[in-house]
Amino acid sequence: MKPNTQQLQELTVQVRRDILRMVHAVNSGHPGGSLGCTEFLVTLYQNLMNRKEGFDMDGINEDVFFLSNGHISPVFYSVLARSGYFPISELATFRLLNSRLQGHPTTHEGLPGIRMASGSLGQGLSVALGTAQVKKLNNDSSLVYTLHGDGELQEGQNWEAIMYASAKKVDNLIATVDVNGKQIDGTTDEVLAMGSLRAKFEAFGWDVLEIKEGNNIDAIINGMTEAKAKTGKGKPVCVLLYTEMGNGVDFMMHTHAWHGKAPNDEQLANALAQNPETLGDY
Repeated sequence: MKPNTQQLQELTVQVRRDILRMVHAVNSGHPGGSLGCTEFLVTLYQNLMNRKEGFDMDGINEDVFFLSNGHISPVFYSVLARSGYFPISELATFRLLNSRLQGHPTTHEGLPGIRMASGSLGQGLSVALGTAQVKKLNNDSSLVYTLHGDGELQEGQNWEAIMYASAKKVDNLIATVDVNGKQIDGTTDEVLAMGSLRAKFEAFGWDVLEIKEGNNIDAIINGMTEAKAKTGKGKPVCVLLYTEMGNGVDFMMHTHAWHGKAPNDEQLANALAQNPETLGDY
């Protein structure tokens, strides 16, 4: 049985707490984008993806996910742990020496759920395309999902991959872009304006849909269900997910300041008070 919206919301709040406590404990990490994508990743793993028990790197006959903007590892680690990939207690080792939970995910740490190292931005779509094509060669009807930052699309390798995906009709792929309009140095428009992402992807031959309420679980389910229905029709699918960086913590929202900054003790207490414990802290 898939969890209902209330259960997904309770998990979302608990994952927010995990994110905040993880980055505070080591005074390091990226809470802003992690909080902005919490609803999406919770819903993806708990409701949308077809996953098997356990973990193997091949991911045969199951949907697979690649996190391209690897700096939002806190939300990824929390969702993986609370989806059964490794013990929740291991979240307490985030960014510590010899931990499997480094600041950017790496495969050589052997952490279940991690299929690519994603410290350098712009590479996730290329890896996902190779995986998607392998699935086609193996007559595996499962899907490949990716997540990218909007600022990440300023990297050129993305556009080579975007061009390749449509030219080779990689239609078992859903690439989601977290459109929060912010990156580490300011707004995306201030750093390097990209114009209409929808028009760009469509010009490159993709099917594009938008989830305007990217922090609303029901909207995510509806939008991603529509995206899944578009697969298998000769075009890759792009989802533009409009989120709020720092969502769920009032003083972290509507600013890029918390892209890569940890809260102090007082700020942590304030943030946790806004997100009461639901499923038990690690």
